[in-house]
Amino acid sequence: MPGMQHDTPATPGWRVTEDASLFFGFNDQERKFRDFHAWESQNWLMVEAAHPAAGGLFRASGMSSLEPFTLHKIGSPQVFQMGETFRSAPLIDYQHPHELIMGLGADYTRTKGAITYVAGADVVGSATLGPPAFMHRPSAYGNPQAPLSHHFLDSTHITPGVVRGGVGAHGVGVEGSWFHGREPDEDRTDIDLGALDSYAMRLSWMRGPWSAQASGARLKLPEATTPYDADRVTGSVSYTNPARRLNAWMFAFGQNREIHGNFEAYLFEATISASARGLVYTRAESADKDILDAGFHPRGVFHRHRHSQVGVLTVGYLFNFLKTKAGVFGVGADVTGYSVPENLKDSYGSPSSYHVFVHYGLR
Repeated sequence: MPGMQHDTPATPGWRVTEDASLFFGFNDQERKFRDFHAWESQNWLMVEAAHPAAGGLFRASGMSSLEPFTLHKIGSPQVFQMGETFRSAPLIDYQHPHELIMGLGADYTRTKGAITYVAGADVVGSATLGPPAFMHRPSAYGNPQAPLSHHFLDSTHITPGVVRGGVGAHGVGVEGSWFHGREPDEDRTDIDLGALDSYAMRLSWMRGPWSAQASGARLKLPEATTPYDADRVTGSVSYTNPARRLNAWMFAFGQNREIHGNFEAYLFEATISASARGLVYTRAESADKDILDAGFHPRGVFHRHRHSQVGVLTVGYLFNFLKTKAGVFGVGADVTGYSVPENLKDSYGSPSSYHVFVHYGLR
């Protein structure tokens, strides 16, 4: 975000930073009629290189995930999760694997007086829509599971084809992007480039540990299951201060405006220091799902989808037992409970979810 200025390296030459997170563990999702169990690994690695250039700062970055190989092809079991497809059918109760190439791009930042200008392009990158993706948020640190609100807020973080720019001053930024609106296909190892047919705008603000954003986008045919465009609006407020016991928290809202109806989600998540090595993480969500009407819709076939407002609360604990120059190693576990709407109780009952895992982090 332009409101978050990038620091220019203090010395000439390249400055390289890395960020990595790797979970490996057991995922247990229990619901009426069917339980889901999986040994799996969620993971991602990001590398960024920055160099002073022409009075500004040039940055190149790349991000990758091995989830196409460390998750089942259908994805990670997750009760009530939706988004994208598997074998040409809509995914329900699964979080899809992320792409092998999650990010590849560059930008240039220059500050003149109090004003900062940013321009960039990505082969794969993030549209100027929503808060930072969940794997980058301090408020989500330690949690191996994607939010149920992922496709209401931050799913455009792996957009194939983005051109972006923005301007910021005194912590306030305005940015826009032009990008390919279609969600990635089922081949997680390729890059699904296409026409730059969608656009987004974001207004951001940052002061000390506080930050906020409001954004909106017009998405061209985002989902393979429906041949219609959609609009998405989001807003979020967050606080990050590692020196406090409450390290970080974020409240966010997202709404998808589709031909079949408007669907919205709310999220609150936080990380809390329990000890010098222990971290409590929690996430509460209310997400409006159209599970009962998910499926393919030929153009010209229109009907309103039924709404199912799902509530979810996750509480987990991560204990970092070893801290080295190579990274931090920990073990963790969490439990998730759900509030099930009346129109899903016959098929879902009273579901619950559990994770037990080891974690490696480099930040």
